[in-house]
Amino acid sequence: MNAPGTHDGTPGPGLVRVRLDLSYDGRDFSGWARQRQRRTVQGELEEALRVVLRRAEAPELTVAGRTDSGVHARGQVAHVDLPEEEWAEEGERLRRRLAGRLPMDVRVWSCRRAPEHFDARFSAIWRRYAYRVSDHPGGVDPLRRGHVLWHNWPLDVQAMNEAARGLLGEHDFAAYCKRREGATTIRTLRELRWERGVDGVVEATVRADAFCHNMVRSLVGALLFVGDGHRPPDWPAKVLAAGVRDSAVHVVRPHGLTLEEVGYPPDDRLAARNREARNRRTLPGSSGCC
Repeated sequence: MNAPGTHDGTPGPGLVRVRLDLSYDGRDFSGWARQRQRRTVQGELEEALRVVLRRAEAPELTVAGRTDSGVHARGQVAHVDLPEEEWAEEGERLRRRLAGRLPMDVRVWSCRRAPEHFDARFSAIWRRYAYRVSDHPGGVDPLRRGHVLWHNWPLDVQAMNEAARGLLGEHDFAAYCKRREGATTIRTLRELRWERGVDGVVEATVRADAFCHNMVRSLVGALLFVGDGHRPPDWPAKVLAAGVRDSAVHVVRPHGLTLEEVGYPPDDRLAARNREARNRRTLPGSSGCC
């Protein structure tokens, strides 16, 4: 494995940090994170790097956001630390060599030397997801069935957007997250809106500084309940304020979800952002316990 990088986002001595921009179809993956005896995006990509770099052990990747099983990505970002001489020898042809080694459901679009202090995870200032739903009475276009959820009730997009506005801002999203020990559920939701496309598919744009486990799919599940008339527009915000999981909030299926883009600050703000991202978050007036 590579020597670990420092906490300000710089690789160890003699190493070059390389940024990878990639996309994948998540339907046949057990998520991003490497797992024994399961097919994952990290596992496929690290093995491809091991082969093209002619190594005994695979280099280790750090990713902007660990997607769950079945979730897709169009704008995922990862980094890997490579020895200077290895990058000098392979850098120009690494993308093409990976294209020849990777399975067709994973593509690396860019391999480039990252700016100083870049960290794919801790430098990110926001992640943007899209969730796509069809309420057509006939179902989903068969050619899009792996990327669009079918909801068998007509959806009121205006009501869903009214409900979404009550969720924006910095909150403890414990009611919409699967808790993980030692992890905070405080997040800043910057954008949550729905739009019906010319093809009739209803698409949610969801952007936040970060997301906790199942957060996007839980938010979508709550808003679909508003859109089909089962709950009033003020219900999702009441669930949020209560701070506990509501059995009526369903975690919708993963195949409608795609990580579309990851945002980073200007290069001269990367080191500061890394430090900020590592601080445990609390809400004003809270004890810091979550």
